[in-house]
Amino acid sequence: MKRLSILGSTGTIGRNTLDIVRRYPGAYKVAALAAGANSGLLIEQIREFKPSFVSVGDEAVAARLKREIGGRRPRVAFGPEGAEEAGGRPGVDMVVSAITGIAGLRPTLAAVRAGRSVALANKESMVVAGPLLRREAARSGASLIPVDSEHSGVFQCLAGLDRAFVHRVILTASGGPFLDTPLRELGKKTVRQALRHPRWKMGRKVTIDSATLMNKGLELIEARWLFDLDPTRLGVLIHPQSIVHALVETIDGSVLAQMSATDMRIPIQYALTYPARAAAPVPILDLAAEARLDFRAVDERRFPLLGAARAAMIEGGAAPVVLNAANEAAVEAFLAGRIGFSGIAEVVGEVLDAARPASPHGLDGIEAVDRQARERARYIIERRS
Repeated sequence: MKRLSILGSTGTIGRNTLDIVRRYPGAYKVAALAAGANSGLLIEQIREFKPSFVSVGDEAVAARLKREIGGRRPRVAFGPEGAEEAGGRPGVDMVVSAITGIAGLRPTLAAVRAGRSVALANKESMVVAGPLLRREAARSGASLIPVDSEHSGVFQCLAGLDRAFVHRVILTASGGPFLDTPLRELGKKTVRQALRHPRWKMGRKVTIDSATLMNKGLELIEARWLFDLDPTRLGVLIHPQSIVHALVETIDGSVLAQMSATDMRIPIQYALTYPARAAAPVPILDLAAEARLDFRAVDERRFPLLGAARAAMIEGGAAPVVLNAANEAAVEAFLAGRIGFSGIAEVVGEVLDAARPASPHGLDGIEAVDRQARERARYIIERRS
């Protein structure tokens, strides 16, 4: 039986992970859950899966949770320290890292330092601290198994393949809800429209990142560190059907593809069972029914944030940290109605154009750069609104 700690249990990845646990009774034991403020759903999860440890966003939510569940178990903690404890929890075999944004960095790092297998869905951790996480994993013996469908696809295509034979790795992108919207109309798009993803069901922040294609920019940086690839060997193609999740070109002209139905339970389950496989949690892909697969190059006039992310990946140092922080602040402002859709890319661009801080050293340095970039972004947003 594999003992799990699930960081972000009330989010999309967390809920899908628990659905897999539910489907395979006896295969998994939920030892710890970490969530934010959705205490209602968390209480349901506690009653069903009976973890011994739970962490929530703040003290008020923790107090409410204790009143609701009563008794002595599970132990309830809160705040960043509680999430960190869930990440490094003793006796856990695998940590599912699915807290959105840089808030997931410390608990993910705690899991890596504890030598756990980490099912990684928190791409921002690898974006801002890829070298640090790789060093710590090498020291502790931790393994990083990707959960994002694209990185899971690359992971599967690269299995047993000598990296000397790899020419290029390509991530696919659906293009989001505005793939064919005239450029002049993009600035008028509302939050409601941006949240209408044509293929995937995801959280609000990730869905907006899909509409701007920033999610693919962050995934490029994640892939650079996760698979130890030179930035020049990474690319993106638009693939509206979202059936081919990743492509690996080899030096002899072959192209390896990983395909599956559009359902996050497939890569989550693969991470949980790796290196084994289990029966599909959804119907197996029927290519004859799909009838066609389309691909096209990315138009960076429509998706300028992909170009910004690629430039940050090549520059390295503090640039990916600044990029991620500015984007999180800008998306938050868009969701709150303080800036328009086009304002997301404009704010991120303006923050990146400011003087760049020195390359951060260690976790404290990364978090300091992150704070500075957020402050700059908020100043710009305030000035614009």
